[in-house]
Amino acid sequence: MKYVVSIHDKAYQIEILPESNTVLINGEAIAVDFRKVGDQSVYSLLLNGNSYEAIIDSNEQNKWQVLLNGMLYDTEVLDEHIYRMRQASGEGSVGAGEFQLKAPMPGLVLKIPVMVSQEVEKGDILLILESMKMQNELKAPRAGIVTAIRVKHGDSVNQNQIMVVLD
Repeated sequence: MKYVVSIHDKAYQIEILPESNTVLINGEAIAVDFRKVGDQSVYSLLLNGNSYEAIIDSNEQNKWQVLLNGMLYDTEVLDEHIYRMRQASGEGSVGAGEFQLKAPMPGLVLKIPVMVSQEVEKGDILLILESMKMQNELKAPRAGIVTAIRVKHGDSVNQNQIMVVLD
């Protein structure tokens, strides 16, 4: 299973390999044994032979607080698919200038509810992409004007292909 974990605005690529008790963090393999202790949110961790105790609590969806060695870490854990969808839609991005809506994964363009020269508001749907039998609404990260549409209804797109440009 692959995840993106954000801690203090820094993102880490995490892949869990349960069959070998290994976790890849940004491609680096770390031997892990992770067990819950009792009925509390206390966990015992063995990382590369070192023992740690962590208190882990979820305060809202995808958000976790981890108390480890006296330090409290606020984290967000997203599966790889959701992370790519956020990146493609520019969520969290409010800067001015050109924004390129890129395909977060290979898929099929189902609908493009905008036109070139159209003004859009933050959150307006720019494109609907079908991927893995799911319809994904890709939204404007900010207000702007559609300056280019580089795909059409029915097109197959590759991951990171530019589909709509917003200025």
